[in-house]
Amino acid sequence: MRLGLAQIMDRPGQSISYSASVDLSDLLYGTTYPVSEPVVAEGVVRNTAGVLVMTGTIRTRIHGVCDRCAGEFSRDVELPVDVVLVQELANEENEDEWVFPLEGDTADLEDIVRNVFVLNMDSKLLCKPDCKGMCCRCGKNLNDGPCSCQKELDPRFAALRQLLDK
Repeated sequence: MRLGLAQIMDRPGQSISYSASVDLSDLLYGTTYPVSEPVVAEGVVRNTAGVLVMTGTIRTRIHGVCDRCAGEFSRDVELPVDVVLVQELANEENEDEWVFPLEGDTADLEDIVRNVFVLNMDSKLLCKPDCKGMCCRCGKNLNDGPCSCQKELDPRFAALRQLLDK
């Protein structure tokens, strides 16, 4: 999907809005494909003193298995878009991941959305940010409440434990 920017290329202070739906169902994240619903991108491209700055948001719903508690989940995700669009990359060796090249007077919106989505996602898929995970002994999901496992005593305190038992 191409975003035409010809009307703002040579006009500092001008802007153009964008809205697109991108299919990222082929995006492999770890061992799963968490994005089965369309990714909606909305925002504005502004010509700020000759520099094209794209801002906005990306929204979708992800489905997966939590990396901490192994429970299946679905949750809404909203990620910020804040990138710079340039005519050509000055130094491709030190390329900034938030700078995207234009092809003529258009930008590849699908490529930008895909990269921004991947760069903003956490390294692990979690059902919620404060997921407590599973008990390492009994395997109970600690989000459902505490387990009944006894905590192991540090062997360095075994002598103190004997005093408490008397």
